[in-house]
Amino acid sequence: METPLLAYAMRLTRNAENAQDCVQEAFLRLHPRLPTGEVRDPAAWLYRTVHNLAITGLRTNRKIVSFDATNPSADADSRSRNDSNPAYADTAPLPDAEVERLEASGLARLVFDRLCRLDPRAGEVVRLKFYEELSYKEIADKTGLTVGHVGYILHHALKNLATEITRAGLPM
Repeated sequence: METPLLAYAMRLTRNAENAQDCVQEAFLRLHPRLPTGEVRDPAAWLYRTVHNLAITGLRTNRKIVSFDATNPSADADSRSRNDSNPAYADTAPLPDAEVERLEASGLARLVFDRLCRLDPRAGEVVRLKFYEELSYKEIADKTGLTVGHVGYILHHALKNLATEITRAGLPM
């Protein structure tokens, strides 16, 4: 149970340490509730608790200003990445040709921007469907929504995305 829950938390937080903290806190909160019968479905309760903890953590982290340890006297507004500085070296592999083509057309940026602008519930449903490849029933179980509502949310999110792509004059 912990591994899928940790993967879910990782997708929400995009940070391994924060994801582990969310999962640990969820299990700690579940433990005293089990003997009382307060929690009928522990798996669904854990997913909802991890979701809530992750969202709260993201809201809190938005308020934190980053600090450049290599130049503590630099003003936060004047800091910029310096390609000659090895601390900022990009070690990520280069994108493949298809991603480069999509980026050149602007489609990848448009899709990413549009997905980021989804409300949290729709964003969660889209992530569960297309990144975790879950069925509508599995998504409903994890989110507490009905299967029909999952379909409704996905339909409208994808319809809005298609409209944005068409409006931008990009190929689908």
